[in-house]
Amino acid sequence: MTKFVEEEYLALYPDVAAAVVGGVFSSGHDHYVKYGKAENRLPSQQVSPKSHGAPEMTKRSTVASHTKIWEWVGQVANRSDMHVLEIGSRSLASTPSWKKFIPNANYIGFDVIDGPNVDVVGDAHRLSDYFQGQKFDLIMSFAVLEHVALPWIVASELATLLNDGGYTVHETHFTYSEHGLPWHFFQFNSTALEVLFCPELGFEVIDSGLDNPIDGVFSPQAAGYLAGKPVDHLFCHSSIIAQMVEHSRATDFKWSDVADRIRTTSMYPS
Repeated sequence: MTKFVEEEYLALYPDVAAAVVGGVFSSGHDHYVKYGKAENRLPSQQVSPKSHGAPEMTKRSTVASHTKIWEWVGQVANRSDMHVLEIGSRSLASTPSWKKFIPNANYIGFDVIDGPNVDVVGDAHRLSDYFQGQKFDLIMSFAVLEHVALPWIVASELATLLNDGGYTVHETHFTYSEHGLPWHFFQFNSTALEVLFCPELGFEVIDSGLDNPIDGVFSPQAAGYLAGKPVDHLFCHSSIIAQMVEHSRATDFKWSDVADRIRTTSMYPS
């Protein structure tokens, strides 16, 4: 039987927590019994009612979540002494997000295509070529890494441009439709993002995880044994906030060192 954990249930579902504070429900358990179970909400962060009692392994983001990540950027970087670079900055909205959250920062927008909110046009795989002699306190991207052919090269290029103590912030997709074809290459979970922005490059993770759950089901066009069956633990967004804590590590960096560390310090669950 699935265990209900009041504190975790309220943390998982801020709308329920707000309803409890407002007196709509007497507790999170009250909501779960009346509505949550029928809505397939998780009774805790550890166990999913859809997974037949199997542990819930998904890592959820906190300050890097979809609705909070720009707030975090604003708290850290909205100062005149902060030099900020956004990769994939071309704006499809009337007002770019940085103007709302970090209007006081020294901002540069970088994109492979010229357009609104683009200061420098170039290829992120050769990022350091465009900013020789420059350093940044924050380098960020939103819905960009899935469109990068070789994201590990972008990560290492980015590391060379960050000041010690600087931050890198990225939000991309874990589950989403193909888009921007043919330039759509990858989907990431937070483990993948932690491999990109790794300690071997000098990074320390502040927060990473998945956000915005999706209810999935195989379509009637799927193989017969799959058609109509639910798909558990889908999330739209994957994000990471990491800090450059040891810039010197990037000097002699090799991706094979990351592979060696992962191979020797981790293993598939037994």
